[in-house]
Amino acid sequence: MTADEDEPYDPNEDPYALALRPGPEPVFLRLADGRRIRMPVHRWHEQPTAADKTVLKHCIGPVLDVGCGPGRICRALLSRGVFALGVDITPRAVALTCGLGGLALCRSVFDQLPAERGWKTVLLIDGNIGIGGNPHSLLRRCGELIAPTGRLLVEVDPHDVEELCTARFENLQGQSGPYFPWARVGRPALHRIAEDLALSVTDQWGYGRRRFLALGRPDPASWPR
Repeated sequence: MTADEDEPYDPNEDPYALALRPGPEPVFLRLADGRRIRMPVHRWHEQPTAADKTVLKHCIGPVLDVGCGPGRICRALLSRGVFALGVDITPRAVALTCGLGGLALCRSVFDQLPAERGWKTVLLIDGNIGIGGNPHSLLRRCGELIAPTGRLLVEVDPHDVEELCTARFENLQGQSGPYFPWARVGRPALHRIAEDLALSVTDQWGYGRRRFLALGRPDPASWPR
């Protein structure tokens, strides 16, 4: 299966179709209450940015990229000699990733995945902490995927926000996809969720407007006896 940019698609069937069309045209996330957020779709189809490279530096293989989209991160890791696998529910995203030299599975993160409890790094970037509209359940599931010494690398909203919502992608031509559950999570909210799941924030950093946190399990040697 090739990733032809002119391949027909139906945004009414695929909620993420508009975000998987490379090009300069703006794409927005329209929330059910009418608010509209411009999405950096062009970035997802390009080479990793300087901010992305700060994430790459924190990645220890094997790496699982959840919601990999066109696969720029897992492809960049493979080019550095770090094994990385993308997972995405959208067939076109998987086709784009594999067509450009990456590795990806068309599967939900909540499905059975290879090497469960064996991943050293699990990525949730580009807003993917919002997948499924339930960050608590998503982080719990990702915690089941990492090795005992593994980490989750999570990109959060630059604002102090904790919002469960319904949204859809739309463009300036009036095309839009179906609504899907989503969430927006800022740094304070992620700290609270992590604490509830017995995950520790082991690192946090920013680059420009983007914000990232690393989560891991507490060192058993530090537990009270």
